[in-house]
Amino acid sequence: MHRFIRGGRSRLMAQVASPARFREVAKQQQRAMTAGRDPGDDLVKATLVLADGSRFPAYSFGARAPISGELVFSTGMVGYAESLTDPSYRGQLLTLTFPMVGNYGVPDPSRVDEYGLARGFESGRIQASALIVQDYSRDYSHWNAQTSLGEWMAQEGIPGLTGIDTRMLTKKLRDEGSMLGRIEFEGEGEPLPFADPNSRNLVAEVSTPEVRVFGKGNPVRVIAVDCGIKNNIIRMLVQKGAEVTVVPWDYEFSKVLGEYDGLFLSNGPGDPTRCTATIEQLKKVLAFEGDEVKPIFGICLGNQLLALAAGAKAVKLPFGNRGQNQPVTNVLTGECYITPQNHGYAIDDSTLPEGWKTLFTNANDGSNEGIMHDSKPFFTAQFHPEAQGGPTDTSHLFDMFLENCEKKTTELHFAPRLSTPAVKPKVSKVLVLGSGGLSIGQAGEFDYSGAQAIKALKEEGLEVVLMNPNIASVQTNVGENTEHRADQVSS
Repeated sequence: MHRFIRGGRSRLMAQVASPARFREVAKQQQRAMTAGRDPGDDLVKATLVLADGSRFPAYSFGARAPISGELVFSTGMVGYAESLTDPSYRGQLLTLTFPMVGNYGVPDPSRVDEYGLARGFESGRIQASALIVQDYSRDYSHWNAQTSLGEWMAQEGIPGLTGIDTRMLTKKLRDEGSMLGRIEFEGEGEPLPFADPNSRNLVAEVSTPEVRVFGKGNPVRVIAVDCGIKNNIIRMLVQKGAEVTVVPWDYEFSKVLGEYDGLFLSNGPGDPTRCTATIEQLKKVLAFEGDEVKPIFGICLGNQLLALAAGAKAVKLPFGNRGQNQPVTNVLTGECYITPQNHGYAIDDSTLPEGWKTLFTNANDGSNEGIMHDSKPFFTAQFHPEAQGGPTDTSHLFDMFLENCEKKTTELHFAPRLSTPAVKPKVSKVLVLGSGGLSIGQAGEFDYSGAQAIKALKEEGLEVVLMNPNIASVQTNVGENTEHRADQVSS
């Protein structure tokens, strides 16, 4: 049985009262799948087609809209609403590695915070071209949810695919690199040609068309170049005391920088070399001397643009770094942070000119994660300190930038977050409480986090015992009088 039908076997078990009824409903669902229908919902057959000829049959949710773009994957476990509205995903077919998606629905897009920014979303619309998941849950439950993921995507005209083994698809992308793909629907005529979104100026598509001001009256005045800026970046800058003037990507900010305390360069999608107008403005700013010099902080694409303006070169990564668990090392302090990321390009460290050096490095692939100037208050982060979603290990970088703006300092200081080294507890044996499967039918071997905990602890020379809840026995030992039958599980 395909697990993505109506949220999988866990929901099915909750809906039936007896093992006999369970088997009856299972047969009904299997017959429905054979006919191409999901009980209670109309499912449309669709196919994910890759540029290398690979074809992945699936079923659609969201909008019935053929689309073409770049297929990428993200390893985040939560935050699909934030990811889909992140402008850095513009033009991409987003694959989520977490197996069950949609179970907590989508909040009200019209709800805004005190700054006029949408809560739970990173821009005013879905930016990704499509969403691909293994198990889409049509039923959702969350105090903040207003609608289902599929309904929201349909309203926005964005297609989704379910029923694809996204772990297998991710392994293919890791082995062969990100590639172009398209979604085809039965009976929709000629398929769309493969189209590379990186051949377009994606930044021009997502940047604000007008100047906007947030946090009016705050003491530190920052001009932020919008190359696809996320809402939470604006929110965090304002919360930390900045009046943020957001300007279009091709705005001539070099002419007005003297009116501000600092310059912020935002995240954004696509090939950084296409942002020629921004790069030319940055070249003029980097030539400033004396009192004209203002602190600069760039995030994601902002890192790449500043480096390109300085004379470095950018390269396209094989499959990019996207997710919420990327380890990054601070070259100055040796600290390692867990960071959220979303980029397909990186700066080649070996091309950094004199006066510039690497500040952060990805601990997985060794790619550049940030740069800094030797004598001026310019620094960047390829990752996302604002998170949303993801860990906030590096949110202090906003404080550092604003402190530089306020004090008009010309030097960067990275104090270690821990004043004293952590003391390791003296233990020889550890009990790990495993997470178990995500649903009935997923046994203990799917406890990835438990397996990784065992691996890490054994590397430290410790004896490990993993206690893993395996509720799959409820499914397999269904007889009323079976000796090893587990307790009844209900919704």
